[in-house]
Amino acid sequence: MNKGLLTADELAKLAKSGEIETVVVGFTDHYGRLLGKRFDAEMFVEDIIKGGAHACDYLLTVDMEMDPVPGYQFANWELGYGDFHLVPDMSTLRRASWLEKSALVLCDVKDEKSHRLVSVAPRSILRRQIDAAKKMGYAAFAATELEHYLFRTSYRDAAQNGYRDLEPAGWYLEDYHILQGTRTESFHALARRHLKQSGVPVETSKGEWGNGQHELNVRYAEALDMADHHVIFKQCLKEIAELSGMSLTFMAKPDASQAGSSCHIHFSLWKDGKNAFPGDQKVGRASVSPVFRHFLGGWIQHVPDVMPLYAPTINSYKRFVDASWAPTRLAWSYDNRTAGFRVVGVGGPAMRIECRIAGADANPYLALAASLASGLDGIRKRIEPPKAFVGDVYGARNLRRVPYTLAQAVDAFSDSKFAKEAFGRDVHEHYTHFFRTEVSAFDKAVTDWERKRYFERI
Repeated sequence: MNKGLLTADELAKLAKSGEIETVVVGFTDHYGRLLGKRFDAEMFVEDIIKGGAHACDYLLTVDMEMDPVPGYQFANWELGYGDFHLVPDMSTLRRASWLEKSALVLCDVKDEKSHRLVSVAPRSILRRQIDAAKKMGYAAFAATELEHYLFRTSYRDAAQNGYRDLEPAGWYLEDYHILQGTRTESFHALARRHLKQSGVPVETSKGEWGNGQHELNVRYAEALDMADHHVIFKQCLKEIAELSGMSLTFMAKPDASQAGSSCHIHFSLWKDGKNAFPGDQKVGRASVSPVFRHFLGGWIQHVPDVMPLYAPTINSYKRFVDASWAPTRLAWSYDNRTAGFRVVGVGGPAMRIECRIAGADANPYLALAASLASGLDGIRKRIEPPKAFVGDVYGARNLRRVPYTLAQAVDAFSDSKFAKEAFGRDVHEHYTHFFRTEVSAFDKAVTDWERKRYFERI
């Protein structure tokens, strides 16, 4: 068994002995934030494992400030904002070792009356695409590589100062620098330890290209498990930072002068216990299968259709700058970090496609669902990828560019026949409204940039 995971019987014993006193019961909203309740551990064992819990359905219609947003069909004032059912997925039950005497479990969100998955819940959306892959005979495996910026300023102090003048954990570019990494090892060693003890297998951590920027990677897993690990990873690191009097951010571009933070998505399909991507067809310098070609072709072709699921915020699009390590154009290559898609592990059992487009601000359930839906459509329709690109993709002005703004991306998503068919009309309408609400909120805001530029000199 994966170290840190718990069975119901193990939890019951730990609760009875007092070793575990609290169970965090959670699910994510559209932003990827973990929401839910804390239960007494014995109460959880006696009632919640079988009966589930309840939460207000307005949680899938709120904005970042937790205000109910009108215009959703799923839940609104007219319908009275009732409850939905939080059903613990007991395969996700684990110690939350960074919290005192605590465990954590992730939930599926189900309708109170029909007991079916709520279609607009992020975890439900990924489940639907995983089921589609299974019907085609494939198991989907993924990894998400998350970057973050670490600061020696606490979250409270950062908020009180308007998130200005934060003290980064490092003071020069530290990509792969062991010395700079040592300066934050007290934090990152703790993060690696707690993740491992909480059932999230860890690979490595390293300094990244920005001041105080780091990457900590967990091992690849089946797609749903990977999304769950991603959510727990973010929660763990934020809470360790809080407990340490520090702060960190998963913003895609927290500083215009620094590198952005990405969420590189690695995907492979497996069939009969073997990676389905290697094969005997030569594409460039690799021997690949038709499954690989068509999955890659669909994934690339449908990026414009689902871009808000990779880059969901206004800030996401500030990351897409040429020569910044973030991809700006749609091309694929072998081991080429200027391309939006990079093929690694060529020809072997570790062969996979890396999509470098998503930012660290992406909701993992939505980003993996978008990736899988796109690739599966490529397999169904035998979509061929473009020719492998050789050279500097940033300089290739003839290639399609990713959208410049969230508004552009939402317009394409709204008009996309593929997105509507892949996710269902109700999900498509729900998320179109969600992303338009985010655009509208920004359009009404007065920013520091505007005051600095116009206050005196206009």
